[in-house]
Amino acid sequence: LPGNPPVQTKKALKQRFLKLLPCCRPKSIPSLSESKTVLASATLSSLGFLADSVEDEFELSTVCHRPEGLEQLQEQTKFTRKELQVLYRGFKNECPSGIVNEENFKQIYSQFFPQGDSSTYATFLFNAFDTDHDGSVSFEDFVSGLSTILRGTIDDRLNWAFNLYDLNKDGCITKEEMLDIMKSIYDMMGKYTYPAMREDAPREHVENFFQKMDRNKDGVVTIEEFLESCQKDENIMRSMQLFDSVI
Repeated sequence: LPGNPPVQTKKALKQRFLKLLPCCRPKSIPSLSESKTVLASATLSSLGFLADSVEDEFELSTVCHRPEGLEQLQEQTKFTRKELQVLYRGFKNECPSGIVNEENFKQIYSQFFPQGDSSTYATFLFNAFDTDHDGSVSFEDFVSGLSTILRGTIDDRLNWAFNLYDLNKDGCITKEEMLDIMKSIYDMMGKYTYPAMREDAPREHVENFFQKMDRNKDGVVTIEEFLESCQKDENIMRSMQLFDSVI
């Protein structure tokens, strides 16, 4: 997170995420949007994107995949030249070949949650960034996704979140998809948290999600229901604003 020493960043995000879990905050179940906020921030930090400063010019060294020119990326995203320099340096440090595949992404992400199994959630997150479904994520893919998350409108960010939860990309979220997401989050947090996580906590979270989001009670949440429910929730709207000062 901005302003935190690198040594403290990981610990601070973990503590913050634990507070959002239902087993650690009595009488309150965190919104999925809040969970996304912390996890997306964790991804940025674990990939080294939040570098303090980069003095060099935008560096396009010889790699397997050469990103598009700086000017073109500025036009396609909402990042400044300096911000793109920072992002590219962090990306190249972690991914010297210029692209990252699913297994590489899992390895990078697992460093942030060593106490649990983050592989399933990392796959879901990887698929959200891999918009062309070619099995790899390039620098362009990353900055496009990050531009939406960090600089997009509220609708842009909520649409990105919906796409993350819509695992089969059929335009609606089912209880099975949301349960898979929640189980992956609890797996990532590990078995040795305190207080101990209840086995039924993921399903309880899903039921609360659908009670709030499934307006017509047909068993699925559409993008329209998702946007309408989120926009009426002050806590979710507030969590969306946490992205504004990440870079």
